[in-house]
Amino acid sequence: MHAPFSSIRKFRDCLSIAPACDGVSRAGAAARNGMLTKPPGALGRLEDLAIWYAGWRGDARPRIDKPQVIIFAGNHGVTTQGVSAFQAEVTAQMVINFERGGAAINQLSQAFGAKMTVHALDLDRPTGDFTQGPAMTEAELVAALATGWEAVDSQADLLVTGEMGIGNTTVAAALACALFGGDPSDWTGRGTGVDDAGLSRKTAAVAAGIARHKAVSDPLEVFACLGGRELAAMAGAIAAARAYRIPVILDGFICTAAAAVLEKTCPGALDHTVAGHLSAEGAHGRLLAALGKEPLLSLGLRLGEGSGAALAIGVLKGAVACHSGMATFAEAGVSDG
Repeated sequence: MHAPFSSIRKFRDCLSIAPACDGVSRAGAAARNGMLTKPPGALGRLEDLAIWYAGWRGDARPRIDKPQVIIFAGNHGVTTQGVSAFQAEVTAQMVINFERGGAAINQLSQAFGAKMTVHALDLDRPTGDFTQGPAMTEAELVAALATGWEAVDSQADLLVTGEMGIGNTTVAAALACALFGGDPSDWTGRGTGVDDAGLSRKTAAVAAGIARHKAVSDPLEVFACLGGRELAAMAGAIAAARAYRIPVILDGFICTAAAAVLEKTCPGALDHTVAGHLSAEGAHGRLLAALGKEPLLSLGLRLGEGSGAALAIGVLKGAVACHSGMATFAEAGVSDG
């Protein structure tokens, strides 16, 4: 579907009119959960997950048959500040690896039955260095949001968005700092594994970006000033999923920073999402706490690519399978008291 917006203002309007959870289906799922052949609460968070999923799908007894994983790739002008352990050329090289099926996310997508696609966004034209000026114009931001929106399959029943982009933990740190405050060092971590000198350069770049754009307060304008094309595409895809009532599993720090822009723009915009995991990037936990999201997994992952969220597809599939496939006490002929 063609993206229904052509400006930041119209994208904001899309967020404001996005559908809410189907309360009838959610109530029906909760009622069914109370009748299943298990002690109350015995499946812990799986029960809450299944009820949440049912409400967004509009089906009290749902299934997960068509999960979608979308990887977006972009390059960043801020890498000229020496913020990454790798060169920008690695972004394009990894895109080829994704397309050939050689990355971790390819294996995880296949393992959990997800259709995976890759979208590279102007890799030969990095965003602007945000320490010197805005990373993107409004038109560039809108184009990236639209790429994400249009990449979502309206027939999917679960979405994971992932990313590849050398320098994008720096971008995520700058966004998180601008959106939630605090010191740049609170949000800046080692990303791909920079040494102490690299971490100092990275923190200095985040601080410089925050200082240069401190007069900007609107979250979407902050996105243009400090963000990146792949982050904007993830945000666009997450917004499209809401329009289609497709639940979303958020990945790590970078994905969560992109999603946070939506929540800051329109409170409640992430109600159709859950946090797939807590990554090893130090500020991810701080960001999840700011959004009120409790991760499903905590395995020390810091790869990106949507890998942690893809792994969590299995958790959500398990929750829905139990909810929809288990017998009720009446169906099983088992006494419930």
